[in-house]
Amino acid sequence: MGVLSNKIHGEDLKPGDHIYSWRQAYIYAHHGIYTGDGKVIHFTRGAGQEIGTGTFFDRIIFSSSPAHPSDNPCPQCGDYSRLDGVIISCIDCFLAGGNLYLFEYGVSPALFLVKARGGTCTLATSDPPEDVLHRATFLLQNGFGVYHVFKKNCEDFAIYCKTGLLVNTSISMGCSGQAASLAAAVSAIVSSPLRYLTTSCSGLAAVGYGIYCVNRLVSDLGVRRDVEKVPVESLVANTSLDESSGATDIAKE
Repeated sequence: MGVLSNKIHGEDLKPGDHIYSWRQAYIYAHHGIYTGDGKVIHFTRGAGQEIGTGTFFDRIIFSSSPAHPSDNPCPQCGDYSRLDGVIISCIDCFLAGGNLYLFEYGVSPALFLVKARGGTCTLATSDPPEDVLHRATFLLQNGFGVYHVFKKNCEDFAIYCKTGLLVNTSISMGCSGQAASLAAAVSAIVSSPLRYLTTSCSGLAAVGYGIYCVNRLVSDLGVRRDVEKVPVESLVANTSLDESSGATDIAKE
């Protein structure tokens, strides 16, 4: 892998690796955990059936369904086109025709900023592969809750499997670097008074990029203070209670 690219060959993968593949002309990436034997566990909205943000942007840009349509199912995986949640599929279905990339952990702040595109690396360190695989397989059997683009997406799932870390407040964004980059970009464009310090195009660009980099850095999992280690068994128990409570509230309405 180079400084600017995390591309990796399939034969170099190890069980417990966090991998991803770009979708929709590099607009976003789909993430998962490689388990060995050509299989990947990943969190998906399937054919767009889960509830995310409820917007057109959410449905079209961020949905991640397997590569094979229902009328031409994968010979290894079968028809996954109507499934959602945590699933396991072959690496070809996961890649959906895209290239393979390895998400990096424990990078330096300098390298993090050089990789200006979010969702490729983090300052946080990974747990041992056996812990990563335990979380991934446990969530495959028990679920990861309801998909949400900004708080619980495929990257959040993979990062949790690798680190066991989750955001501990309901008002904060999740751990996804892609979501953090989007928020940082919006902030750099419209939110900072520093943009009034210069009127030249180059000056505005420099100020905007600086704000973007700072916002990305302070939003990274390895820097944030609103995260905590959550055992996967506790996570599933709490998720089940929250979903049951939500269902009860809906029934009462």
